[in-house]
Amino acid sequence: MWVSPFDVEAALTSHEAVLEAAVIGKQDADGLVKPKAFIVLKNGYIADDSLLEKLKVHVKEHAGAWKYPRWIDVRADLPHTATGKIQRFKLRDEDLQATRAD
Repeated sequence: MWVSPFDVEAALTSHEAVLEAAVIGKQDADGLVKPKAFIVLKNGYIADDSLLEKLKVHVKEHAGAWKYPRWIDVRADLPHTATGKIQRFKLRDEDLQATRAD
């Protein structure tokens, strides 16, 4: 089933802990492409397993049970263009490089 990254991003940023989010497609062990999220947390929030699980549940409730990100990468910031658009291609490239290194 097709998933819009914008739906997942909107659900993530509607959570009180998330400042910014970007979503890409990532292939799982079965060869299926599923959502992977990159997020920036607001000040005062700590990325622990409990928060990450709450974010997954939040997306399931607000965007659909099949749209939740299977992986969440918490970052200090996301790559942007000069006009402020998130550079998802850089996130895809970084994720591919990290997968190859594993």
